[in-house]
Amino acid sequence: MQYEGVLTKMQTEAGSPIQYYLVFENSFLNVNQLLGKDLEINFMGFQCLNCGKKKKIYRQGFCYDCFYSSAAAGDWIMRPELSTAHLGIADRDLEYETRVQVQPHIVYLAASSDMKVGVTRKTQVPTRWIDQGASWATPLVEVPNRYLAGITEVALKDHFSDKINWKKMLLNEVNEIDLIARRNEVRSLLPAEVAPYFESTQEKLYTLDYPVLQYPQKLGSSLNLSKTPIFNGKLMGVKGQYLLFEDGTVFNVRSYEGFVVQINV
Repeated sequence: MQYEGVLTKMQTEAGSPIQYYLVFENSFLNVNQLLGKDLEINFMGFQCLNCGKKKKIYRQGFCYDCFYSSAAAGDWIMRPELSTAHLGIADRDLEYETRVQVQPHIVYLAASSDMKVGVTRKTQVPTRWIDQGASWATPLVEVPNRYLAGITEVALKDHFSDKINWKKMLLNEVNEIDLIARRNEVRSLLPAEVAPYFESTQEKLYTLDYPVLQYPQKLGSSLNLSKTPIFNGKLMGVKGQYLLFEDGTVFNVRSYEGFVVQINV
């Protein structure tokens, strides 16, 4: 069968295992059903996720112009401590920024390789952890806006990483960490204005189960569609936003948002 469309990050459905979907304008694939099968991925062109024009993708699925003009690509996306909508101050579009920033956010601890700290909107639990390939995760505090989550993350980054070792994550080399114990230890490191939210945040450990037939013994190349516009391989698993192939090749779907592809199964 043949599918064609613009790549966006895979949609997911929590379960055991997690269900993954590649969604195009007129069709979709349940990626779990492709495990153990040969896939061909053909790069066809570009389409900006914001303006829809067939312009080269610059970052995050946006063309150059949209990346520097769209409210969905503001600096506060990657650096939540820069959020200002709760003060009524706009970055690029106050209406959009208020809608996204002024809602419950979770600061969390997760284990994808080693322990990391991160921020997500409450509505993105557990999607955010799935996208990062976390094996376990636990909410630390739930706060009413993105700014408070951001300053908490900044305070904790002095003690814990906010990065993922993606190679260890894909090899399933995840350190056994008692996240609940670490959660209680972290309590004393919270900023004063955030500390009261610790007691009201439910203590809960999430365990995530990925659809993987076999993890690679070692990683091969990371598929670059610009350099390898036609790729064939047997799909052996999905973790985070990566497709894992039998020969050790990995493909980060999210890195190629805005790329138009044809997939043959």
